[in-house]
Amino acid sequence: MTTIHEVAEAAGVSISTVSYALSGKRPVSEKTRLRIEDAARVLGYEPDAGARMLAGRRTHIFALTEPLRADTHAPTHMAFVLATAVAARRRGYDILLLTEEQASEGMNRVAASNLVDAILVLDVAPDDERAAIARSVRTPTVFIGIPDDQVGLTCVDLDFEAAGHLAVDRLADAGHARITLLGQTEVSYRKSNFPRRLLHGVQDRALERGVGLDWVTTGASVTDIVAVRAAAEAAIERGTRAFIVHAVDDVHAALLAVLDEKGLRVGHDVSVISAAASFDTTTLSVPVDTIPLVPQQSCELAVDLAVRRLEEANVQPGIHLIPPEYRSVGSVNSSQD
Repeated sequence: MTTIHEVAEAAGVSISTVSYALSGKRPVSEKTRLRIEDAARVLGYEPDAGARMLAGRRTHIFALTEPLRADTHAPTHMAFVLATAVAARRRGYDILLLTEEQASEGMNRVAASNLVDAILVLDVAPDDERAAIARSVRTPTVFIGIPDDQVGLTCVDLDFEAAGHLAVDRLADAGHARITLLGQTEVSYRKSNFPRRLLHGVQDRALERGVGLDWVTTGASVTDIVAVRAAAEAAIERGTRAFIVHAVDDVHAALLAVLDEKGLRVGHDVSVISAAASFDTTTLSVPVDTIPLVPQQSCELAVDLAVRRLEEANVQPGIHLIPPEYRSVGSVNSSQD
């Protein structure tokens, strides 16, 4: 790794002169500055982030604010963190991960210090306080998720409402008159916005199609499998033969286990659709039709929008929704309820 000492030696100047030339902290003659920059370029030397900030240059760092709460489902959230890091690295940027539960503190800190070129926001809440911060700072900010207050923000996400519509349409078209939605945990509907958006999509389309709907949260935590089994058994007893599952893989596995115990065959006696699944549904014991949530899609688009905000002065804020895709493997039957 090239050091500042090597650049100074190649340019025939002192280390302090190299520092002044690359940081802009003190004036250096044009001829000397060009000689130093040429030496740095040939040797592949990059000044540290602090020097680049002093010079008003990009740090090539994006902050990713992702509060890790006690109720956070780590595998899902880390899939988004990894997808963001990969997308950023592809564009020549590193990621500074901010994981404080009080997410606004870290966001304010990096914006005030000019440590990063842009901020990416994950795990967006309905009343997310980071929305107001994004409107008040000069650092370009992109939300991977959509808060209730969207004015002046740039947001990227799966179209969860459309995913809800798509799931209901498939089941209604198959002749089902009643559907049970096995949703997220109770706390998710208070602290995250995407579960409510899919729920509203399911509710609105069920009303439009004249389909009965039962919505059940899957317990107080992602590991409350007892509650999941109880909800599935109660739905079956009510005569429900169509399920939309918007939850983690353990919830899917619990539902499939209950159906098997009841002697109900998926795709024949009962229909199951996994909506906005962020895990690999092919690992389930029974193939299930899926409307996938692909972290790479939203994270790559968010990074691209952040880079555009840096490179183009006229990029306007707005909501960018990714259309849902339906992947069929035969888990929806075509018989009437």
